[in-house]
Amino acid sequence: MTLCDYFSAADDQAALAVAERTGGPAEAVLDVVFLKNIDPVVTIAQLEAILTDCTYEEAGRRPRAGQLLSSPEDEGRLVISVSDTLAEVLAEATRADLERAAEPWSMTAELQQSKVGVFDALDALEAMAGLARRARAADMHLYCWWSI
Repeated sequence: MTLCDYFSAADDQAALAVAERTGGPAEAVLDVVFLKNIDPVVTIAQLEAILTDCTYEEAGRRPRAGQLLSSPEDEGRLVISVSDTLAEVLAEATRADLERAAEPWSMTAELQQSKVGVFDALDALEAMAGLARRARAADMHLYCWWSI
């Protein structure tokens, strides 16, 4: 099982400091959303495509989308950026927007394989939207600490 701790940090340097902590962003006393099996590359690009009505490929090419910031040698503990586009869309999303996105997102192969249903997807979306709102209010970016 992969643990994906989504968190906010002021910049890439602050986010990278998390890679050196065995407990990740929670140990660093950062604003964190703990999710399982919501990988920051494929699954998050799929979410961005759904929320922004673009293709998966377009979402994956956006600046900061799924960008590995830590060293590839940091096996098992990686820090990956989340696109500012997705962060902004999540921060602006209404409950109705999140409800509309939950079903198609839960139907992606990755979430189906992880047995993430529509209600779990909606819970994850609400948590991510809350994190994005708090990050925007503090002028921060979103990241994922991916522990395999």
